[in-house]
Parts: sequence; C-alpha cells; structure tokens
Amino acid sequence: MTMLNAAIETMPLQDMQKLQLGRLQELVARVYQNSPFYRQRLDAAGVRPQDIKSLQDIAKLPLTTKQDMRDNYPYGMLAVPLKDIARFHSSSGTTGRATAVAYTKNDLAMWAESLGRTLAAGGLGPESVFQVAVNYGMFTGGLGMHYAAEHVGAAIVPASSGNPVRQAILMQDFNVTDIIITPSYALHLAEAMQAKGIDPKRLGLNAVFCGAEAWSDGMRLELEKSFGAPAYDVYGLSEIIGPGVATDCRCQEGLHFHEDLFYPEVIDPETGEVLPDGQTGELVITTLTKEGMPMLRYRTRDLTSLERRPCSCGRTGITMKRVTGRSDDMLIIRGANVFPSQIESVLLEMGATAPHYQLIIDRETNLDKLTVLVEPTEAGYVELGAAGLADLEKAIEKQLKAVLNVKGTVRMVAPHTLERSEGKAKRVIDNRKLA
Repeated sequence: MTMLNAAIETMPLQDMQKLQLGRLQELVARVYQNSPFYRQRLDAAGVRPQDIKSLQDIAKLPLTTKQDMRDNYPYGMLAVPLKDIARFHSSSGTTGRATAVAYTKNDLAMWAESLGRTLAAGGLGPESVFQVAVNYGMFTGGLGMHYAAEHVGAAIVPASSGNPVRQAILMQDFNVTDIIITPSYALHLAEAMQAKGIDPKRLGLNAVFCGAEAWSDGMRLELEKSFGAPAYDVYGLSEIIGPGVATDCRCQEGLHFHEDLFYPEVIDPETGEVLPDGQTGELVITTLTKEGMPMLRYRTRDLTSLERRPCSCGRTGITMKRVTGRSDDMLIIRGANVFPSQIESVLLEMGATAPHYQLIIDRETNLDKLTVLVEPTEAGYVELGAAGLADLEKAIEKQLKAVLNVKGTVRMVAPHTLERSEGKAKRVIDNRKLA
C-alpha cells in the first residue's frame, strides 16, 4: 500500500504518544505566550503550561467552538504576528457566518504533507492525473488539494466546480485518473455525463476522492457503481487545517487520523465528558503543530467514534468511523432525534430510489410535520408507474417510522426535479419558527 510517510504512518503507539506529548506541551506553552485569547481561556480554567504532564492532561484544557472564531473574526485568534501569515481561508458559512483561518508558510507545508498522505493512501502518485473539481478561492478544498497533489507529484487539472459537461470533457481530454469532488456533485456529474451519452465507467478512473459533506455507505456504493472506481472519504474542516485530517485507504476499513499533527478525542456532546474508544460522540481536535491559528480542543460537532486496531494496509495509527452527522445538524421532530444521514440510508436501501432527496419540516397546529421528497431511479419511475410509486411511498414511510420513530410523509418526484449542488448539498428546509 502506498504511504507518503511510512515512518509516521506505521509508528509504534508508544513512540507516537511520546511525539504527541512533546508537541502538545510545546503548543500549550506557545499559545499561552503568544495568543491573548488562549491565555485568557487557560487562566480562566486555572491551567498553566507546566500542568500538561501527560496526554490525559489534555482534558484540563478548555474547549474551543466555532462561536469563539466568529466572536474573534478575523484576527483575534492569531498566535503569530500578522507579518508571519502567508494565506487566509474561510469556512463556507453554510451554518452561519463564515469563520476566518490563517496559515504560516510552515502551516501550508504541513497541510500539503497531511493531505498528501491522504491522497497517497488512495493511490495518487507521480503517474496520476488529478482533476480538482471543488472550488478554489476562500474555500479550503481547491487550493488545499492542488498543493497536496503537487506534493505527491501528480499532474493537476484545476477544473474547480461547476459545469458538469466541461468537467467530463476535461476528464476525457486529459485522461484523468483521479478526481476530488463532493459526493452530491459527483452524483450530479455522473447523471449529466449519462445524459450526454458518456459512460462514467469508461473514463477508467482509479479513485474518486470525496469530502466536504457527510455521506452514507449507500451513497458510496452508488458512486462506485456509477464510476466503476473506489470512492474514498477525505475528512477535514477549515477550522483545523482544511481537508486531510483523516482519510480512507484502499482497504476502506476506517479513516486513518493523522494523529502526529491533529490529536483526536471523542466527547459526550451534552456533558463534555471524554468517551472511551469505540463509543460514538462528538469529535474534538487539537492542532499539535499549527502556528498561525492553532486550536485547543476544537469542537467539530461531527459525530463519530475512534478505534485503534491494525489495518490491512499496514498503517498502525488510530482510525475514525465515517462521520454519521453533526450534533448541530440533529433535527428534533416531535421529540425524536433525527439525522438526515439516517433517512439517506433508508432511501438507498429501498433499491428503486436515487440518492437525491430533501427534507421539509413544517409546524401545523403546534405539531411538527416531516415531508421527504424523493427521486426514484429513472428505471423505477418508468417501470413502477403511478400506482407503483404510491406503493413505494408507503413502503418508505413505514421503514422511516420503524427507524426514526417519527411519522413522515414521503412524496416521490420526477427524476432530476430536486436541485443539484456543485458544493455541499442542501438537504434540509426547516420552515418552523424555532427560537
């Protein structure tokens, strides 16, 4: 299996923990000295740098949230002088005001290394032609992927997002071997190609790298079926570094966490208690080496679990399960906790439905009402007819009730009816007036 940095990726646990502790101690001392924000937080928590004597002491450190970043936008969380900053990026702002992130030259080199390991784990190398089909600009995806692919020696087609026909032409013209794309846009691209008489499988892709949004195993199978290539999950977030914090390898047995650079914890999102390996909770990340805008125990709001077991690829570090949703994306409908990913899984298990759906939540006479708009497959739409589609609606409603313990109304809509996204898909429309 391809490794960009085998010494780190196969490092024994004892050696890794020694490396992590040294970096954590240096980080805490550095932010206490150079970051007014963190000095105030550490003082309020009664923690001094010398208090960090073991990795377990990380639990003494205060948690950082996205609201902290918004409150200190844009420069309030810098830990170096502005003259040392080489680049800024920002989050997409899909769940609120955008947040700024800053990088020194060393941060950018670390990012290229981290994300380079990610791409190499999926087979990218000097013989590869890599199409970057995510946005350039303030979004971390485009430039992050670009420089990481350069780091591993691949040739790059900087397509950015948009215009699926143009994407297909570039893939054909340059004999693209690998692509980075959001999962929802990948499905849109496959559809658009098929409508133009192009079979995505005939492109001969080696890998489809996907990131920027949560996706289910069912959607992975749909993508792999459409393109005839493995689809790899690339996990990251701009507040930490961008894409490349953790990744699938070719074995697809869990996402390998680059734990020499980013220290992971899983906490109970309600109590903040650190949970043992194997239990699902909210992922918290500390950036062990980042200089420009380091993060102590950043609450990602992403729900996952951590596990330490050998992988068939030979990597020895900790792995995380694919993110199943976000604690702040959880919908409370008639008192039940509902995640969009649960609904997606049900739909893709039905067989005759396409992976395009939208949830609409209204409140009528003080009661929540869930409507799920679903596209059938083109074959299913033709073969089932009106009566068959009505039966399918009832079958999905029954299964959703069993899984979610919430009654919802399912409405089948014609194929290609729901809006397609070139970035993160908008799955939920919540019309309730919630305080």
